[in-house]
Amino acid sequence: MSICNHVNFFSEINHNKIICLDLGNKNIGVGISDQGLKFANPLKVIKRKNFKTTTFKLISTIKDENIAGIVLGWPINMDGSEGPRCDSTRDFAHAFLRIYTIPICFHDERLSSIAADNLLKETNLKRKQKEKKLDAVAASWILQSLLDIYNNKN
Repeated sequence: MSICNHVNFFSEINHNKIICLDLGNKNIGVGISDQGLKFANPLKVIKRKNFKTTTFKLISTIKDENIAGIVLGWPINMDGSEGPRCDSTRDFAHAFLRIYTIPICFHDERLSSIAADNLLKETNLKRKQKEKKLDAVAASWILQSLLDIYNNKN
């Protein structure tokens, strides 16, 4: 298995749960779909340490949640161009696939942090609690965006 486009990705996962990763420098937000691939929810935030430790935590989550595929937030610039963060995300995907075989696709993450922040403003959570959840909410927002595209085509 490898990095797929959206169409191939959904045929590879065979209607099983997927996760989305919002890769940050310090944290990785994780969002998860339901079994029916209709809804995304925040799952957790993984503190980013070295690659080996981070990968172990991700693989553990994949196995615990019976995940069939990974969506990686694709950090393209607002004008649609690819910058160094896209290179970093692509490198992460290739390195991860050398350790664990699973379908991976990229999906536009533009404005996901702003959307997540706006969603969290609507809650009664304290600022520290919001900060802890922000990356996972952003990952679920990215994933929901992809699920909406997928479900509107079927």
